[in-house]
Amino acid sequence: MVAAGQNGRLTRGPVRRRFSRRWNLVVRRTREGDLAWSVVLAVAAVVLGYGMLAFDNWVTASALVVPMVLANLVLGPRTLPWFVVFSMLVLVVAVSSSPNLDGRWIGAIVVAFTVGLVILVSSFRRSRLGVAGARGESMLVDLRDRISKQSQIPELPEQWYIDAVMRSAGGSSFAGDFFVASKAGDGKQLEVAVVDVSGKGEQAGTRSLLLSGAFGGLLGTLPAREFLPAANEYLLRQDWSEGFATAVHLSLDLITGDFELRSAGHPPAVQLMAGSGRWVTHEVEGPVLGLMRPADYCVIVGKLSVGDALLLYTDGLVETPQRDISLGIDRLVGRGERLLSKGFDRGARRIVDELGSVDDDQALLLLHRR
Repeated sequence: MVAAGQNGRLTRGPVRRRFSRRWNLVVRRTREGDLAWSVVLAVAAVVLGYGMLAFDNWVTASALVVPMVLANLVLGPRTLPWFVVFSMLVLVVAVSSSPNLDGRWIGAIVVAFTVGLVILVSSFRRSRLGVAGARGESMLVDLRDRISKQSQIPELPEQWYIDAVMRSAGGSSFAGDFFVASKAGDGKQLEVAVVDVSGKGEQAGTRSLLLSGAFGGLLGTLPAREFLPAANEYLLRQDWSEGFATAVHLSLDLITGDFELRSAGHPPAVQLMAGSGRWVTHEVEGPVLGLMRPADYCVIVGKLSVGDALLLYTDGLVETPQRDISLGIDRLVGRGERLLSKGFDRGARRIVDELGSVDDDQALLLLHRR
C-alpha cells in the first residue's frame, strides 16, 4: 500500500512501517517461542552425530546428552519430546554407520538413552503446567517475590518501630507462615495479620500463595471485626482436605497506641509493659479458620504506651513435639527479655536466630513504640 506525498509522488512510508511491525512481531515470536532454540539444538545434535562418524575416537554417543540437557532447560513440554526423539534418531543413525562398537560405545549409548528417557518423563509431567524448566522456575521466583511484597510492612511514623521475620522449614523460599499488612489512607490505622497455614515448607507454600493474596485483599477493606469471619468463610469455600489455618489480627491506632487483638486458634500475643518491665500474655479465644461456620471471634482491647513492645508469632517458634506450647512461650519471653534489653533494632531477627528451628516454619513480628 502506498500513499501520495505533497508533491504528487508516491511514498512508501506506510508500507515500510507495516513491514517493520510484521518483522518485529516475527522476531518477538521467534525469540519467545521454541523455534530458534529448536533449530540451534537440532543443528548441534546433527554436528555431534557427524562427529561420531568422522571422529569416533573423540566424540562418543554421550556427547548428545549435552543438547538434550540444554533442551530440557529451554524448550517447552510440547517441543521437548520431539527433540529427544530426533536426538535418539541421530544416535541410531550414527551407531548403525559406525564400523566398530566396543564397550566404550555401548556404555555411552546406554547413558544417552537413559538421560533421554528421564527427560521424556519429566516433559510429560511438565505438560500439565505447559512451560519449560527455566520458565517454570522464573514463574516460581515471581510468585515468591509477590509473597514477599505481600509481607512487606508499610512505612510507619517515626515513633513506631516494626521488625518482621519469616523463615521456612528446610530453608525453602516457600512457607506456610506469612504476614499481610495494610495502613489506612490517612496514616492513622495499621492492620496486621500473622497467618499459619496447615503443613510446612513447600507442602503449605501453594496454599499460602493463594491465601496471602486473598487475605491481603480483605485486610484494610473490611472493618477490623469482619476480617477473621471473612477469612474463615473464604477458606471454607476452598473445600481443601487440609485447608485450615490459624491467624492473629492486630488493629492498631498509630496516634493513641490503642489496639484490638483477635485470634483464630493462634498462639497468644505477648506484650512488654515498659512501665513495670513485665510481660503480659494476651489470650484471645476464636476457632481455627476453615473448620466451622458460623464463627465468632472475641476481641481484646489494649494500649501500647511509649516503650512498650508487642510480639506476634507462629507456633513454629514456641512449640515442638518434645515441648508444650506454654513452655515455649515462657522460653520466648525469657529470651526476648534478655535479647531486647540490648535494644529493639533487629530484635525479631535476633530472637528467631536463637529460638528458630529448621523443622518448622517460623514467623515473628515485633512492634515497638519509641
